[in-house]
Amino acid sequence: MKTTTLIIALSLTTGATFICSYFFNLSMDNFEQYLAVVAVVLLDGFFGVIAGIKREGFKTYKALKVLRTMFIWIMFLTTILIVERGFTGTGWLSETILIPFIVFQLLSALKNASMSGFIKADMLNKILDKFDKHKGDRL
Repeated sequence: MKTTTLIIALSLTTGATFICSYFFNLSMDNFEQYLAVVAVVLLDGFFGVIAGIKREGFKTYKALKVLRTMFIWIMFLTTILIVERGFTGTGWLSETILIPFIVFQLLSALKNASMSGFIKADMLNKILDKFDKHKGDRL
């Protein structure tokens, strides 16, 4: 009886250890990408919460959306990195999917910083004009 319980416990522990070590190695091999995702989400969330406080007061559910967004994009990044490791020739996947997300988050952080009063509106317009050259200059 004790041997069966011990075998089951050791099997579960071994499986959990394998899974945890796999994800640990995956995250440590790609910590820059994880750090970039967390940093841009928190930057946008920081300025977004400040802008929201100035407009309508603090809203807990809007502040919690920052954590939800960060968790979801970490899950996306983890899944993409697993696919990249599993299939050769898919090394472009994380850059293709995550770079637009990072650019949009940075632009959103700039807009939120402008609404918070940290960046002047004319400076933001200059930055956005440089980014959107194909649209022409603002008046």
